[in-house]
Formats: sequence, C-alpha cells, structure tokens
Amino acid sequence: MSTVETIKPDDIEKRSFEIIERELKAQNISVPLYYEGKTAEETALCRDIIIRCIHTTADLNYAETMRFSPGSVDIIRKLLSDGANIITDTNMALAGINKKMLETLGGRAFCFMADEEVGRKAKERGCTRAYAAMEKAAGLHKANRSRPLIFAIGNAPTALIALYDMFSSGTYKPDLIIGVPVGFVNVEASKELIMATDIPYIINSGRKGGSPVAAAVLNAVLYSL
Repeated sequence: MSTVETIKPDDIEKRSFEIIERELKAQNISVPLYYEGKTAEETALCRDIIIRCIHTTADLNYAETMRFSPGSVDIIRKLLSDGANIITDTNMALAGINKKMLETLGGRAFCFMADEEVGRKAKERGCTRAYAAMEKAAGLHKANRSRPLIFAIGNAPTALIALYDMFSSGTYKPDLIIGVPVGFVNVEASKELIMATDIPYIINSGRKGGSPVAAAVLNAVLYSL
C-alpha cells in the first residue's frame, strides 16, 4: 500500500515536479528537443511545456513524443505577449486555460462548439461541429487581424483537418497550432498533416493528447511570461 504524504497545499505542484524529474532520471528518459539552433530560453520553455504535459497526464511518454516546429516556442511567446486570442475545440480546454493571465496580456479565449450557427452549418454540410467551428474562427480572424490567433486543439482531429484544408486551399494560414487531439480515428493522420506544412506548431505525435494537454501547453507559456 502506498504511503500518504503530509504536504502543504501550496507545495503539491512543486512536489509533483520533483517526482517527475526523479522518475525521468530513474528511467533514463531525456527530454529531447526537435530542432537545431535553439536558444537557452527556447530550450527551457520546451522543457517547461513537456514537464507540464507530463504533470497533467501522469504520462512520462510525453518526454519523447512532443514535437515543436522550428522557432515555435519563441513564436507562441511573441503571439501571447502581443495579446493573442485563443480558439479551442472544447469547453474543457477553454476552462483549463489560465484566462486571468491571458487577459493581463490583452488576449481572450473562445470556443464555438456550442454556437448555433456552427451547429446549423455542420448539419447542413454533413461535417463535424469542430470543422465548422474552425471555419468560423478563421473567418472572424480574416475579417479582423488586429490580434493574432492561436488554435489549441485537444479533442477533435477534424479541427486540425479543417485548418489544414483552409491552409492547403490558400484561404487561411493560422498563426500557430497546438495540436494534441486524442483518440483512434484520424488522430495521427491529422497531426501529420499539420506537421507537413510551414504553420508553426506544437504537437504531440501519436494517439495521445486531450483538452487538458492543450491547456497545459498554453499555461506553461503563460507562466513563463
């Protein structure tokens, strides 16, 4: 039987990170990074993102599966510093983002999955709500480019497919995509589509992910600011 630790509430997260570091070391798991020419700040933030994803999921595998396009961590820091808005594909991801910190930088977070217009268009066209929600977000952004826009996708691979379709047709290019949908149908393929583009991305390869992971990536960057 496991022993219950006596620990102050404010120290729980710190203790969790200590355990993560200890277990990574014990299993000889490094935290690899996936592009050359990284600055020390980029390296540190990549590591912070990975550790927070592990903390969120209790899954050390994220140390080996997170993928960063060249310069993506500098790009996301700049976007958030410039007051970027966030589009999520679930209300769970929306709830997990530290919106107070986001708002201090001038940004806001939105989810259009329950939007009536999105539901109507999805039904008319026979596509998913996630696909239609991404089209709505892109349309609003094209009409008003006053703020950058980050897509944080943690559930629906069709959201990534919609973003890829708009990019490949030349109608819209996202500023950055966090692509961590979870599941079995089209999950890996949708991530691979985004990684084949020149859209800046932070993606977890394979089937794992989820809305809490999408929020964790954003929060790691917000805390760094």
